Amino acid sequence: MKVVDAATAAGAIRDGMTVATGGFGCCGHAEAVTRALARRFAATGTPRDLQLLFASGQGDRGERGLNQLAQPQLVRRVIGGYWDYVPKLAALARDELIEAYNWPQGVISRLFSATAAGRSTYVTRIGLGTFVDPLQRGGRLNARSEPQLLERIVINGEAAIAYPAFPIDVAVVRASAADARGNLIMDREASFADAFSLAAAAHNSGGIVIAQVERIVAWDEVAPQQIRVPGVLVDYVVVATGSDADQTYAEAFNPAYVTRTFSEPEEPDDAGAAREIVVERAVRQVAAASASLLNVGIGIPAEVGRRLGSLPRFDATLTLESGAIGGRPAGAASFGATAGPEAIVEVSNLFDVYDGGGIDLAVLGFGELDAQGRINVAKLGNRLPGIGGFVNISQAAKELLFCGTFTTGGLDVRVEQGRLAIRREGRVRKIVDAVDPICFDPRFARTRSGSFTVITERCVLRWRGDHLAISEIAPGVDIRNDILALVPASVTIDRDVRRMELPADAMARVSA
Repeated sequence: MKVVDAATAAGAIRDGMTVATGGFGCCGHAEAVTRALARRFAATGTPRDLQLLFASGQGDRGERGLNQLAQPQLVRRVIGGYWDYVPKLAALARDELIEAYNWPQGVISRLFSATAAGRSTYVTRIGLGTFVDPLQRGGRLNARSEPQLLERIVINGEAAIAYPAFPIDVAVVRASAADARGNLIMDREASFADAFSLAAAAHNSGGIVIAQVERIVAWDEVAPQQIRVPGVLVDYVVVATGSDADQTYAEAFNPAYVTRTFSEPEEPDDAGAAREIVVERAVRQVAAASASLLNVGIGIPAEVGRRLGSLPRFDATLTLESGAIGGRPAGAASFGATAGPEAIVEVSNLFDVYDGGGIDLAVLGFGELDAQGRINVAKLGNRLPGIGGFVNISQAAKELLFCGTFTTGGLDVRVEQGRLAIRREGRVRKIVDAVDPICFDPRFARTRSGSFTVITERCVLRWRGDHLAISEIAPGVDIRNDILALVPASVTIDRDVRRMELPADAMARVSA
């Protein structure tokens, strides 16, 4: 292990290498190393044609994180799970300047382990029936991504997808500290991400491991149980301070993210009336469910998780794909952190729980929903958020609850005297004839009942096994003009459709 500056570490990355980065969303990215690499390319034009791998794209939706690598010719191919925080890389994909692939986040995490173990592929049913399926697009995001990297196979009479495990030339990870022998400690990290798997994969591929840390500690200062990555796997250590060592892109350090002493996570942006109604309706349904292990997604689902965590008698345990178990998820530019977690595990280990059906109930968002019960979350207009862990979770959870507004783009609603008033309809319909790309298909889900629920601000819909039906309607809503005129003709209304309750506390907040 050598302690070097960021420029020296970045100088070890050569043309055509495969580089895999650690961190999760807004947490745990090796900012100093990434910036040094970007500056080196801007100054010298090298390295070129990198293949970049990430499970959850690390960034702030602006200039930081992997957005710094969004320079044509620096990167040739990107294979990523969640792209929403790296919009500059997504723009390169849209403009056909790079090869770009979107695979499930949990699959990419498991691929790091597969590479470390010397396996050529990772085989799983996750992704079947979605645009990741080789029978559809194989996860390709643009026309430039001509190579079909995935293969659909049959094992014991059942279909599966074989994902290739790439040798990793460089793994870039972050930790809180390193001891004198390069052992990595993550006592101030909100997520361990895939640090160990990445380091093992690069080491066993004959590559190098670069670790950014905030401090160097004495070898005998820490117990062996505190080591997350052993020093024998680490080649270079870069010491970074100041904003480069911030715990998240929003907070320098919040002790609540690494202890069980609870404090409120960063406040989310003002949700607006429509989102507020969805959140409150979802909280009531989840609180009444007989579930012990939950998952909540980003956006509205994360707010549902925060509200659930504040209930005095809510005993179920929330989990987040970043590896956090228990606690209350943070939002905005601290996405990936959780306040007051019971435990933090490596991401790939948590996805083993997810993929194996360990989640009782998942609360997820939706970008588009069609009459066949299929959902798109990966490509929304000019946005390219990608699928993240959505496919893993939606295909394996025992019960599914999707949350979102009925339309988007300028939607303005209010609650007036216990009735919903739609002052301005959204420009974009979210319930459509056919979604594209397909990120969820109920035929490939493993829910106990074969159905799922969709909550919007004006109605609740249920998948009935072969069709989508409206089961609840909010008071004040004109069924013909506010619902049926905006959905495909095949969407039905239940014969015993119920009145959708608008929670009193939500009405007080949004009517003010």
